Amino acid sequence: MKTCQRFTRIRSGYEQDIRFLINHSERHQGTVSGKVSAKNAIAVKRKMARALNWHFDRCPECG
Repeated sequence: MKTCQRFTRIRSGYEQDIRFLINHSERHQGTVSGKVSAKNAIAVKRKMARALNWHFDRCPECG
């Protein structure tokens, strides 16, 4: 699948946020902040999927 640079930029930004949240939840496992970070990581994954699908549907270069 060929994608444009904007698609790659969007994906890498979300992946960076997801990595940060997962690392934080692993460091603070069992605490409230760790549990919240894990839940937020899941939410950000869903948000990334929506954003990439929206972009892919509308981008003439990707589609």
